Amino acid sequence: MNTLVSSDSHIFEPPDLWLARLGSDLRDQAPRIVEEATGDWWYLGDRRLAGMGPASNTGKRFEHPEDIKREGRYINIRPGANVPDARLKDLDEDGVYAEVLYPTVGLQLFCVTDSELLTPLCAAYNDWLAEFCASHPKRLKGVALLNVDDVPGAVAELRRARGIGLSGALIPVFPRADAQYDSPEYEPLWAAAADLDVPLGMHTSTIRPSSTVARDPVGGTPASEVNIDYYVRMSLAAIILSGVFDRHPKLQVGTVEHGLGWIPYFLDSLDYTYTQIARRPGWHRFKDGVLPSDVFSQHVFCSFQEDALGIRERKRIGLQTLMWASDYPHTASTYPRSRQIVERQTAGIPAAEIAQIGALNTCRLYHIDLPAEAAV
Repeated sequence: MNTLVSSDSHIFEPPDLWLARLGSDLRDQAPRIVEEATGDWWYLGDRRLAGMGPASNTGKRFEHPEDIKREGRYINIRPGANVPDARLKDLDEDGVYAEVLYPTVGLQLFCVTDSELLTPLCAAYNDWLAEFCASHPKRLKGVALLNVDDVPGAVAELRRARGIGLSGALIPVFPRADAQYDSPEYEPLWAAAADLDVPLGMHTSTIRPSSTVARDPVGGTPASEVNIDYYVRMSLAAIILSGVFDRHPKLQVGTVEHGLGWIPYFLDSLDYTYTQIARRPGWHRFKDGVLPSDVFSQHVFCSFQEDALGIRERKRIGLQTLMWASDYPHTASTYPRSRQIVERQTAGIPAAEIAQIGALNTCRLYHIDLPAEAAV
């Protein structure tokens, strides 16, 4: 098996990221690490965001799952979590040439109810991430954070982020309940992302709070993990059925870390609803017999880690949409057994299809050039 490219890996932010980059008027509102008896914890105000587990449990599930815990000390996180050269060493060990980088603590920023605060928090993270990726720009591709509560501001930040070298952008998997993604207010964002050729990922755990939808009503429970695809289904259906991709044919939007197995039924449900039910005045209709599932296969990318069921349904989902991910350095990461896991999940699949899923689809979307020695 040849090299892999991860469509969804993570940074674990350094303690001073926001403290060092926000103005003095906002510094007391910056995310920070607090030392407690149980371990070090990321806080925003009086709200606990995350422990050290996402960056200190790497690989434990294979040898010592009983040692996995949220608690820990920052000093014990894996160096590759935020040290570029250490990260590349781990990539090489795992047979991964390049990766697309999403945040860790940054995911939790979408719980911030103060939209005016969220904007500078996103910008500070984007600046730091661009500097991190610039150390190895061919192998590290950063994903910017966007506050879509303010669409003009999000468009400006998207353009700025692209200008400083970031390759993708993260939008909430579920926006404000009073402004779903079928709202016309997002049209400038869709247009800018298409114009800039920037894919927009919707990562799990990025739900905007509102009067009717909490960040996640059952977040952090086993039930929420099992049903993790709920919010992305709602958002993708809103985007597809409102004709966003008809109006912006170059736009690419993705489901990130929600798995694949739910997608075949979702596609069937989209098509059934469209052909049998959705004929009310004002509902969008596609031209030339195009179905919502056709639109999905052309415009939606699907990032996953381990999903043998979904891989078996690759033709229904769309082979060109599937993109493997390692989730390094998080607890569920496939590191350091990524190659073995991919080989097991793709057993019996033609080599050309494995190459697409394991690397080429991600390379195409994020403009990653594989060197000869890493060629697929």
